[in-house]
Amino acid sequence: MNSPRDPSNVSVAVLPQQGMGRRDTSLLATHRVLRNTYALLGMTLLWAAVVAGGSAALGLPRPGILLTLGGYFGLLFLTHKLANSGWGLLSVFGLTGFMGYTMGPLISHYLAMSGGVQVVTLALGTTAATFFALSAWVLTSKRDFSFMGGFLFAGMVIALLMGLAAMFFQLPALSLAVSGLVVLLSSGLILMETSRIVHGGETNYILATVGLFVSIFNLFSALLSLFGFGSSNE
Repeated sequence: MNSPRDPSNVSVAVLPQQGMGRRDTSLLATHRVLRNTYALLGMTLLWAAVVAGGSAALGLPRPGILLTLGGYFGLLFLTHKLANSGWGLLSVFGLTGFMGYTMGPLISHYLAMSGGVQVVTLALGTTAATFFALSAWVLTSKRDFSFMGGFLFAGMVIALLMGLAAMFFQLPALSLAVSGLVVLLSSGLILMETSRIVHGGETNYILATVGLFVSIFNLFSALLSLFGFGSSNE
C-alpha cells in the first residue's frame, strides 16, 4: 500500500490541474485577442467611414494608382513594423484612414449614378451580412481554415495583376471577373483570419485587425463594382 507521501499520489492529483491551467490561460489569451481585435476593428471601420464620407462630401480627387498602391503598401509595412508597440495603433488608424480616403471618390462615383444610393446600400449591407455570417460560422464550428492561406495569397496576387491589366487595357468584362474573384477570395480570407485568432495562430490584435479590415474593404469594393455594373446595365 502506498504511503500518503508516495510521489505517485501527488503526481496524479497535480498534473491534470496544471494541464487545465495551461488550457485556461491559452483560452483566456485567445478570447482577449478576439475581443481586442473586434473592438479595434469597429473603431477603424467607423474612422474609415468618416474619412470616406468627408472625402466624398468635399469632392476630393481619386488618387492615382501609384499613390494608392504606394500609400497602402507603405502604411501596411509600417504597421507590421510597429505592431508590437504603442505606435502600432497610430499606424493602424493612418492606414485605415488612407484607405477610407481612397474609398471616398469611388463612393461619389456610384452615388452619382442612377440608383447609386441603392447600389452603395446593397454593397454595404451585403458586406456586413457576409462578415457576420462567416465570423459566426468560424466561432461556432471552431473549424481551422489556416490551410487556405497559401491559396488565398496566390489568388490575391493573381487578382491584383488581372485588375491592373483590366484597367490599363480597358477591359470591362475582365474587370467584372476580377471583382467576382475578389469577393470569393476576401470571404475566404475572413474565414482564415478569424480561424487563426480562434486557434491561437494570431496573437497580435493589431495585425489581426489589419487583416480583417483589408478583407472587408476589398469585399465592399468588389461588391460595389458588381452591383454598380448590374445597375448600369439595367
